[in-house]
Amino acid sequence: MVASGLLSRLERSPRILAIAKLANVGITMIWGFAVTYVFVRALPLSEFQAFLLLVAFGNFTVSAEFGLTSIIYSRLRRYWLRSAGDPDDDDFRMEEIGFLFFLLVAMVVVAGFLLGGAMLAGWVATGLPLLFFIYFLSACINLPLLLVKRGLMATDHNLFWELLDLVRRGVTLILLLAVLVGFNLTLSVTLQFVLAVLGIGIAGVRLHRRVGMKKRHWVAIRRGGRHVKARYLRDIGSTMSLTISEMMAYNAPYFTIAMATHDARPMLLFDFTFKMSRALTMVVRALTEAAMPGLTATYYAKARDKFAKLLFRALGVAAVAAMGAGVALAILGQFIVTHLFNGEIEIAYTEIGLIILLMLTLSTICVSVFLQGSLGRFSVVLRQSIPFLIGSLLSVPVAVVVAPLVGLSFSFAFLAIYTLVFVGTAALHGISLARLLHGMKAAS
Repeated sequence: MVASGLLSRLERSPRILAIAKLANVGITMIWGFAVTYVFVRALPLSEFQAFLLLVAFGNFTVSAEFGLTSIIYSRLRRYWLRSAGDPDDDDFRMEEIGFLFFLLVAMVVVAGFLLGGAMLAGWVATGLPLLFFIYFLSACINLPLLLVKRGLMATDHNLFWELLDLVRRGVTLILLLAVLVGFNLTLSVTLQFVLAVLGIGIAGVRLHRRVGMKKRHWVAIRRGGRHVKARYLRDIGSTMSLTISEMMAYNAPYFTIAMATHDARPMLLFDFTFKMSRALTMVVRALTEAAMPGLTATYYAKARDKFAKLLFRALGVAAVAAMGAGVALAILGQFIVTHLFNGEIEIAYTEIGLIILLMLTLSTICVSVFLQGSLGRFSVVLRQSIPFLIGSLLSVPVAVVVAPLVGLSFSFAFLAIYTLVFVGTAALHGISLARLLHGMKAAS
């Protein structure tokens, strides 16, 4: 009881919660780079290239929840805030949690069967099928993990989740790095999967007690499904289109590069670029989410001047974060790439410059996507996402044609074109944000 009371008091401290979230962001980024650092040393280069494709397939699968957890967060959050004064509110049903948990677990199972079939058919060529299969499941288990995370966040249990996840990720990182000193890689990945399942169990029990669920709520699949169908379809249509577009845009070069060349360098260069962009996205998301309460409040209050001030501040903070990452990359980029990929590739300063420019434009894209998504402007964000998807899909084939014509390597030509895609997308988002401000002026 004393520990629970202390946790509740700490939960109400924005500073403590911010520290916990930043710590989780940090260890998540470290883990992402550690995966590459360990696997590129533990696997032959051909197996590592196949592993990168597996990672991309895992990213697609994890993204396939299509915003379901975001929708239930908003519904459960509304229910939680109203429950004290309106206990008879009947819009939310506990069975929704059970049905969505079942649905997300089913997605993991189906994805596992698809991967197994791809391995048997020879589409995923690897001599380590068990390792690949378990790693894939340990990545995809994040789907139900995300559901219980959003549920705890909606019920003011942010800190409990962050501390639980921080411990889990810390132990996972230790298991991963232990491979460098002789620990079996397959056993390491298996234990990481077990830790994820254990995390789901602990968080799920906590959520169960927190919202007052009964055992029947977890297994009332049909009833929960009917309620989800009646309440979710409109929102799912919007978030599904946006999710598909974005996950294809960000992951497509893994596959198009693999089809264009067997040279490992372009794939490894893109993987490094992808990791840098993902790391920056996580930081900008945290910074933007910190500003989101003020942004949304001033937007709905039609306080245009204050909203504009907060928006420009959010864009500026995101740009500073990108520039800070860029300075670090300019100083340490060559060292990081050489050691991250075990000397398999070297990176030129011109390529580092392109990645820095990409990150600067990405900071604007991230603020726009997070903000406008929070305001429910999914169709607007989707209009910016479609050109980004087209550009991402065409960046490799255009580079194949352009590189020999201008005397550039395929790697550099691809990275230059891919960066231009980000520049153009950022410009579209800038126009969209300007229209958002103009619309507020017109409304007032």
